[in-house]
Amino acid sequence: MQTRTVKLTETDVQNAYQVLKPIVKHTPLAYSRYLSERYHAKVYLKREDQQLVRSFKLRGAYYAISQTPEGTRKAGVVCASAGNHAQGVAWTCNKMKIQATIFMPTTTPTQKVNQVKYFGGDYANIKLVGDTFDESADAALTFCQDNGQTFIAPFDNLNTMAGQGSIGVEIFEDANQQHLTIDKLFVAIGGGGLLSGISTYAKAKSPSTEIIGVEPSGAASMKAAFDAGKPVALHTLDTFVDGAAVKKVGELTYATCRANVDRLCQIPEGQVCNTILDLYSKTAIVAEPAGALSVAALEANKEQIAGQTVVCVISGGNNDINRMQEIEERSLLYNQQQHYFIVNFAQRAGALREFVNHVLNADDDITKFEYTKKVNSTMGPCLIGIRLGNVANLNQLLERIKAFDPHYINLQENQMLYRMLV
Repeated sequence: MQTRTVKLTETDVQNAYQVLKPIVKHTPLAYSRYLSERYHAKVYLKREDQQLVRSFKLRGAYYAISQTPEGTRKAGVVCASAGNHAQGVAWTCNKMKIQATIFMPTTTPTQKVNQVKYFGGDYANIKLVGDTFDESADAALTFCQDNGQTFIAPFDNLNTMAGQGSIGVEIFEDANQQHLTIDKLFVAIGGGGLLSGISTYAKAKSPSTEIIGVEPSGAASMKAAFDAGKPVALHTLDTFVDGAAVKKVGELTYATCRANVDRLCQIPEGQVCNTILDLYSKTAIVAEPAGALSVAALEANKEQIAGQTVVCVISGGNNDINRMQEIEERSLLYNQQQHYFIVNFAQRAGALREFVNHVLNADDDITKFEYTKKVNSTMGPCLIGIRLGNVANLNQLLERIKAFDPHYINLQENQMLYRMLV
């Protein structure tokens, strides 16, 4: 068991880089014209979505398994993951021809489960357990104890952190070749392994570079740790950004980030959705929610980054295409373009026409309409979805809906009803 006094060093990261150099893909540090023009800065993207398993997690998984004694790892390894770490472990075990038992939350997108099966082949045994990463991890640790196998930690392990840190070596090698001085480096946070590894190398290589850790607002476990002075478990967890939805960061990752990271930034899930859609439509980059976090932070930091050279790590591209409708919906809701209401309609001919003519703005669109006429009733509730042509008209719309039905329900203010009805 690792002692908590041991810390990650630049040398550890360099050693991991040398081991991984012939194994993983050296992903591009690519200039983004679109983001640079939008934010009046020089924005470069570290494209880990182009890694062999479409995320950075291969680096930590391979290096951690490679550093496990051969006799021990031949007995089999175990991991817990929301998807990307599992793919890295599966790919590694297939290459090394050793068995892996992989625990994943039941909420993991199907695309990621299928990819684990694809990369692991006959060497990956998948167990879907628990609704969150933490529940899945508890089951994995119990399995290790019962079967005498080695747990490959997704983040709170020096070798895993060092493997992820090899990204930092590539960033600064490429920056040097392109004659760049990096002013700000944005890195996503889940459990903190990626940020720990990169920040350890970056602070040693370029102390003047500001390192910003980026978390989803609904899963800001590193911020909670910074505020409490130690890792603490979040009471609630929004799992939408599944690759970064960790209830409690690790002790090693917390201590490392506390020492190296200049500041943290929390980004609403809706803004992450905006960024996913923007990256796809403007730059043809398919980023998963956690992969888009670092780029999503640019909007909140646009005044600070103007005129500077900025690097964002796109940590993964394992986005299930079936989630795009949900992503678009969340984006529209966050931008206040899409709204849902329950409105009472008089049960008579012309009631809907009256609503359209006297309540809606001329450029509004009805996107959902569910209504069943009730027998022996003068009024009937209707579920109606409205997409605004101009967000500035929202307050006027709400006033007219209230005049039409003083008892209407705004479903954005009642999440339980929203989830049930929409």
